[in-house]
Amino acid sequence: MEKKPEWAYSDKVKDHFENPRNVLNDEGAYNADGRGIVGNIKCGDEMIVAIKVDKAKGIITDCRWKTYGCASAIASTSMLSEMAKGKTLEEAYKITAKDIVDELGGLPGHKIHCSVLGHDGLRAAIDDYYRRNGINRTP
Repeated sequence: MEKKPEWAYSDKVKDHFENPRNVLNDEGAYNADGRGIVGNIKCGDEMIVAIKVDKAKGIITDCRWKTYGCASAIASTSMLSEMAKGKTLEEAYKITAKDIVDELGGLPGHKIHCSVLGHDGLRAAIDDYYRRNGINRTP
């Protein structure tokens, strides 16, 4: 009898992969306040992150995404989208790949680069929001 290979990810990663949150289903219908597109030439993953912002408070009210990538990229971006909502733009800008991996309960070492795309995409969306609104962001 052939033994099935074990799932190398945490239950939380599996949940976010199988039931991704905040997927950007129709980019044209989503009126984003900021949009970022990033990719990784080595693995071929590409990602779009779009945010809506309460301009009076500077808080991300919604974070949507679409990725062409592996289970780790999907789960990481799903988790990131949940982490970003309700944060100020500056708080969200400071979310790191390590924060995402920790929140997911870990990723295999060779998959950490997948979680980097998400926070790079979020930062690009926040930078786009600042550009669109003529805000000079000083880190």
